[in-house]
Amino acid sequence: MLLVGDIGGTKTTIALYPLPFNIELPIAEMTFKSAEFKHFPDLITSFLSDKQKEIDTAVFGVAGPVTGDSVRTTNLPWNIEAKELEANLRIHKVWLINDLEAIGNSIPFLKPSDLNDLHNGVSEENGALAVIAPGTGLGEAYVTVEGGSYFAHPSEGGHADFAPTSSIQVELLEYMLETYDHVSYERLCSGIGIPNIYSFLKSRRQYEEPNWLAEQLSRTKDPTPVIVSAAANENTPCPICDETVRLFTAILGAECGNLALKYKATGGVYVGGGMILKMLDVIDLDEFARAYTNKGRFSEFVSKIPIRLILHPNPAIVGAAHYGQQRLGTS
Repeated sequence: MLLVGDIGGTKTTIALYPLPFNIELPIAEMTFKSAEFKHFPDLITSFLSDKQKEIDTAVFGVAGPVTGDSVRTTNLPWNIEAKELEANLRIHKVWLINDLEAIGNSIPFLKPSDLNDLHNGVSEENGALAVIAPGTGLGEAYVTVEGGSYFAHPSEGGHADFAPTSSIQVELLEYMLETYDHVSYERLCSGIGIPNIYSFLKSRRQYEEPNWLAEQLSRTKDPTPVIVSAAANENTPCPICDETVRLFTAILGAECGNLALKYKATGGVYVGGGMILKMLDVIDLDEFARAYTNKGRFSEFVSKIPIRLILHPNPAIVGAAHYGQQRLGTS
């Protein structure tokens, strides 16, 4: 049996497969709210509580930097140790990989129906791929092709310095530096970033916060869905939410272009994360494309590289399962 997981700051999905496996037919699959568990092994124990199965191997894609056989999650208070999981859960072998590495591993196995073009271009055969996924935080990775095989590589590029590309973004950076010693792309281009942009517009740009919106925000611990939903509501205009999404879109587009350059990702840039799927109705793709291709002397180079949105609901599960199968030599 193969146990796989996608461990994120907001939710964690766990699936159980027989080997060799069919990715469409897990024996069981469940999604949990990550914050409801003090320790990660407790979540796994909850998943396995009613399953009389002996687990031989596990692969977990984790939102955080994996060092050796351990990882401390970036947006959760979890220290995950592979050896500890093997001992406590009686699993023969546990592999920990970065969650974006897991998504990168999924790309060769995704169907055409699992993808949607956000920016048209031409993929270069055997060209490197870049992967970015705004979620609770901002994940990034890249994929190389060697001898016809795909190899995914983890990255913590989401924590690189935010680089403003307009005067309003310069103001936004100055505003953020009043609170943070270091402002990364994750601080603005993610689920935790949307409220930062909103707060900047409210306090520095004097955008009005409607009473009905203030009431909704006061009743929630996570303001991001409220802000995005208000931007999508055509019946009740909300300029502050519209501008929040516009700035987010421009920053995401610019960072996609940065990845295209840094990794020379001529095979394409792939965008994952459920957050973007929920924001498709409010993202201005023209604004996104302008930010993506605005790279000075390399604008033409970047404009030829396609951007593809991953529509599959659980690409990290797909990638983690294939990783485990390949490591076991059962593919």
